[in-house]
Amino acid sequence: MTRPVTVVTGGSRGIGAATCVRLAADGHDLALGYVSDAAAAEEVARAVRAAGGRCVAVRVDTSDEAGVERLFDIAAAELGTVTGLVNNAGVTGPLGRLADARTEDLRRVVDVNLLGCLLCCRRAARDMAASGSGAIVNISSVAATLGAPGEYVHYAATKAAIDALTVGLAKELGPQGVRVNAVAPGTVNTDMHAAMGDPDRPAKVAAVTPLRRPGEPAEIAGAVSWLLSDDASFTTGTVLRVSGGR
Repeated sequence: MTRPVTVVTGGSRGIGAATCVRLAADGHDLALGYVSDAAAAEEVARAVRAAGGRCVAVRVDTSDEAGVERLFDIAAAELGTVTGLVNNAGVTGPLGRLADARTEDLRRVVDVNLLGCLLCCRRAARDMAASGSGAIVNISSVAATLGAPGEYVHYAATKAAIDALTVGLAKELGPQGVRVNAVAPGTVNTDMHAAMGDPDRPAKVAAVTPLRRPGEPAEIAGAVSWLLSDDASFTTGTVLRVSGGR
């Protein structure tokens, strides 16, 4: 049987890396998009191959239209028809109040989290509608509904937009046999927190999480894999909250 071919953006670390390895174990071949760390991307690619999948790592800034087109073109040329997309690439910018945020940080968050997701969804929509099947999973966040006051309301706003995109695109592409869903993680143990200036944030948020702990990347990857699988064949337009109860 032909293995599904899935594009995963932001695949070199955290949730993206765990998702690549999980999907490989579940029978996918992967096009791994990464923005800068080639060594980390190649490490994930080796793990994908060890799990039985083919993998091509492609350097890409998803906010760049030409880069997104190149990512999908390489995936199709080296692996075959793209059947799945995981929109995982995302940034938060520094933690803090919106009143103190720099315009360049706001612009980058919107460009990567929203425009990048739109560009990837647009290309996937064209390709998958033409083939008559496919599945897209967007990585949202519980911040979309919690608002993240005092931390990153701009990031939360982009994730709320991702939820709206998921619902609308699911309705738009359903008649063409393409499913669109999202996973909304809670606080997860990744290096994103250090990058935003608060490496201890997962432990602090655990105190207000009903399960009293942060999530792990593999737990989010499991939800993504299910949404891409035939077991979720009647699931579309859904934002699946994987958040420890938050």
